[in-house]
Amino acid sequence: MGWRLIRLENRIPALAENDMATTVEKPAVKQGRIVSLDVMRGIVISFMILVNNGTAHSYWPLEHAAWNGWTPTDMVFPSFLLMVGVTSVFSTESRLSRGEDRMKIFLHTLKRALILFLFGLIVNSFPFTHFHFATMRIPGVLQRIALCYLIVCTLYLLSRRALTFVVTAVVCLVSYYILMRFVPVPGFGVPTHDIPLLDPDRNLVAYWDRTLLPGRLYEGTRDPEGMISTIPSIATACIGALAGLWLRTGRPASQKLLGLVAASITGLITGKIWNIWFPINKKLWTSSYVLFAAGITLMLMAICYYLVDIKQWRGKLAKPWLIFGSNAITAYIVSELLPGFLDLFHIQYNGKAMSPFSWSWTVFYSHIGSLAFGSLLYSLTIVAICFIPNLILYRKKIFLKV
Repeated sequence: MGWRLIRLENRIPALAENDMATTVEKPAVKQGRIVSLDVMRGIVISFMILVNNGTAHSYWPLEHAAWNGWTPTDMVFPSFLLMVGVTSVFSTESRLSRGEDRMKIFLHTLKRALILFLFGLIVNSFPFTHFHFATMRIPGVLQRIALCYLIVCTLYLLSRRALTFVVTAVVCLVSYYILMRFVPVPGFGVPTHDIPLLDPDRNLVAYWDRTLLPGRLYEGTRDPEGMISTIPSIATACIGALAGLWLRTGRPASQKLLGLVAASITGLITGKIWNIWFPINKKLWTSSYVLFAAGITLMLMAICYYLVDIKQWRGKLAKPWLIFGSNAITAYIVSELLPGFLDLFHIQYNGKAMSPFSWSWTVFYSHIGSLAFGSLLYSLTIVAICFIPNLILYRKKIFLKV
């Protein structure tokens, strides 16, 4: 069990020459490959690493909203999850087109999901110096990705029709709204009648997380990747699958672009309208949040598709994101494990033992301009450090898969 090492000449597409960039000599892309998906995945994962490694002094766009509402940071995880839906369609269809047995694909998908879930548990508990199984956090980013990946791939194996994913997404979003709006929260009452709608601790998601996972939650009384809130996250992945199905059609590129833009605008408008009755909230992954975040993601996807696949901007501007996107999960795991690993080492400074990251912040970054600017440079440094393993793997044509 672990990573698969993939060394393929054609796994990462070449970056074609255009007026604004030079050609990157890499393996040739097979006909029809949508390079913008790799580039966009790299943009999303690099921004995820940036915001996950900020300090208490970060600029507000690099912080999560305190509760209801949103910031650019709140759009990162749903963007990555939507991309999981897109790539799940492409990868599963590729295996089906080669004549592979559906049960074999499902078992492989199940294995990958379980390994990804396990990596999530490792990330939550690393570096194990104070590890206690009784209080180990079960939910997490990789765990949610694993569950959504498994469900979307399974749905695609059962039916490759767009209607399947539309119905699944609608059922998830509507049923979640009904649960959060009308179902009484034990010990507190009915939302909007006895308690405020989406009260931070007195809501159904937080209640069941505390009941079933006591002492294992990220925020003590609740968890941003809670169990019930996984229901609407499935809808996020399903929207990604719909985008994948759309991009796989034989329509002209201009029509595909217009479709992505139209879907983006629809998501933004419907999300903002639903926000009136069911506020946009990342920590609860509300239905309005799903639609609004999908709108943001699809607009970014449309922009990348236009620049990279239609205008063919595939040179120096695209290469860093392509390198990040080629081993996105690897970059994320490195970014999550690195701080914990460095915490095992200490540097003495002014009579205090500090980890290397804490020491660098105290001695260097906190003195560069404003604290917010220093925090940005600190986060960018960590992004650059996490880029190095991906660059090495990319140059050696090694691509890690679970």
